[in-house]
Amino acid sequence: MPNSKLFTPFTLKGLQLKNRITMAPMYVGYANSNGTVSNLVLDHYRSMAASGAALIVVENAAIHPSGMGSPYTLRVDDEMFLPGLAKLAEAIQREGAAAILQINHAGRYASVPERLAPSPVKTGEVVPVGMVKEAIDQIGDLFASGAQNVKAAGFDGVEIHGGTGYLLVQFLSPRTNLRSDQYGGSLAGRMKFPLQVVDAVRQAVGKEYAVGYRFLADEWLPDGLHLQETALFAAELAKRDLAYLSVMAGTYDSFFSPEYQQAEKQEGYMAHFAAAVKQAVPDTPVIAAGRIQSPATAEKILQEGSADLIGLARVLFADPLWPKKAAGLVKDPIIECERSCMLCMKRAMVGRPAYCSKWDKQYRQDFLRKIKEPVGEDDQ
Repeated sequence: MPNSKLFTPFTLKGLQLKNRITMAPMYVGYANSNGTVSNLVLDHYRSMAASGAALIVVENAAIHPSGMGSPYTLRVDDEMFLPGLAKLAEAIQREGAAAILQINHAGRYASVPERLAPSPVKTGEVVPVGMVKEAIDQIGDLFASGAQNVKAAGFDGVEIHGGTGYLLVQFLSPRTNLRSDQYGGSLAGRMKFPLQVVDAVRQAVGKEYAVGYRFLADEWLPDGLHLQETALFAAELAKRDLAYLSVMAGTYDSFFSPEYQQAEKQEGYMAHFAAAVKQAVPDTPVIAAGRIQSPATAEKILQEGSADLIGLARVLFADPLWPKKAAGLVKDPIIECERSCMLCMKRAMVGRPAYCSKWDKQYRQDFLRKIKEPVGEDDQ
């Protein structure tokens, strides 16, 4: 692509990125059942880093067992996890990409019997426990210690998960935060805990270490968060000197709604949210995501100033050669993520390792053998 902005370098909080392509965090469920890094995790992220993307953001690692969204979630809540995480960081960096690890607490979406949340808003058949002040402070401290472990493992940065409707969003959203104390009510109250977490993490890792934030711009629900509030929240985050905001929209409460499912089939369907956030925080780097299938769409987003970086998740999962194909280094056509297929997400949501329906047949069969599933199984 001649005169392409997509393949120009970018500096992110001291990190020298070779291009504007990042891997956005995508849960695949490859961790061992005790939260440690498996060989499958290492192989997967080694492949993603070898793609040519400049920055790889590893899927969420739980800061505490109470915050695990699945039994096969990576963990970062104890030093016992550091050796495997160090191997993971090194595997990514050895392929020439920067490595960032996302940390998270799933809150009301956790896969545990007693779930924590700002308010006891029913989730499926479970009513979570409304958090008392002591629990709020404890979780804030756990985010900080988790970030310290990420840094100790050798990652180039840490990303705080403030998307997908997880705990930080649950405090921010008027749908799920019904509190009447200092952590509820107005936007100023509802954003108090997420900002407390950011401040704790920044203090724990030092002001020179890259701290990013997975940012929910809109819940995609009529009574949920919308840009008029999240733009104000973005401005507060920008005061914290974050490395970037990685913009997304939608939560588990909206992902399977007809409106969302129709929208997510459109290329670049979340780019306008990134543009709105970029307008609210012009001096903070913004990552756009959301089915950016073609290099032309990625280039357009960058040229228009809607974002500074491009985040690929399922698109890169479907074709790990996307960046090299976009750069003209590989001449084969890009294999597109199937618009009508949610196989990877459906598998992950029921606790099974994700794979892609567009993978080459032999590659898919080899993967199924690795995870000891029947080779002829049809998951679609």
